[in-house]
Amino acid sequence: MLSGPPAANLTAAQLLDRFVASSDRQRRTLISQLEQRIAELLPLIQPALDGLDPSGDDWTAGTLIQLLLQHAEPALREAWWQRHPDGWLSVTSAMDLDLVALQRALAEQRFEQADRLTSSLLRQLAGPQAEQRGYVYYSEVPPIPAVDLQSLDRLWVVYSRGRYGFTVQARLLRSCDGRWERLWPRIGWKQAGIWTRYPGSFTWSHEAPEGHMPLVNQLRGVRLMDALLNHPGLQQRV
Repeated sequence: MLSGPPAANLTAAQLLDRFVASSDRQRRTLISQLEQRIAELLPLIQPALDGLDPSGDDWTAGTLIQLLLQHAEPALREAWWQRHPDGWLSVTSAMDLDLVALQRALAEQRFEQADRLTSSLLRQLAGPQAEQRGYVYYSEVPPIPAVDLQSLDRLWVVYSRGRYGFTVQARLLRSCDGRWERLWPRIGWKQAGIWTRYPGSFTWSHEAPEGHMPLVNQLRGVRLMDALLNHPGLQQRV
C-alpha cells in the first residue's frame, strides 16, 4: 500500500506517478483527482504513456488516453491520433481483422458503438455463415483463434478501468458459483426478472455495473456466452 501526502497536496507530476504506481483499488480513487487537475496533467500524459507497456493489459494507460482525448483541444487530439494511428494498445489478429475502429471507439468512450463493433468482429471471426445470418452459433466459437478473442478482451479491459470484458464476466460468473441467474442482475442485463431492453436501457459509460459490456445476445439461451467465456484463449487470462 502506497503511503505519503494526500493526493490534493501533490504536484501534478507526483499525482500522475502515484496513479501509475497504485493498486487497482487505489487508482480508482485517484481518477476524480486527475479529472480536477486535467489542465496540469495534459502535457504529462504522453511521457507517462511512453513508460507503459502497450503489449499488456494494464488499464492505467487506457484511462490516461481517455482523459487526454476527452479534455484536450481538437488539435492535440488529432496530433495524438496521428502519432498512434492504429491506437496505443498493441493488438493482433490471426485472421487479419481490423481492430482500429474498435480501439478508437473505446478510447473515445463511445461504448455503444464499441459494443456493436465487437459483435460484428465476433461474426467475422465465426465465419461467413455467421455474418450472413447476423449472429454466432455457440458451435462456431471453439475454432476462433485465441489471439483474436484475447485482443478483443484486452481492448475492453484496458479502456474500461478493468471493469468490462469477457474475462471480467467470466470472473464474475465464477464468483456467482457458475449460476447464470445470479450473473444477469449483477452485470445489469436483467432487472426484477426482466431482460434489460437493448440498447436504450443499457448504460454505455464507465458508470455501468462491472461486466456490463460487451453484450452477448441471450435471447437464444446461454450456450453462446458459455462457449465464449470458456474458450481456452480467454480462460488463460481469467
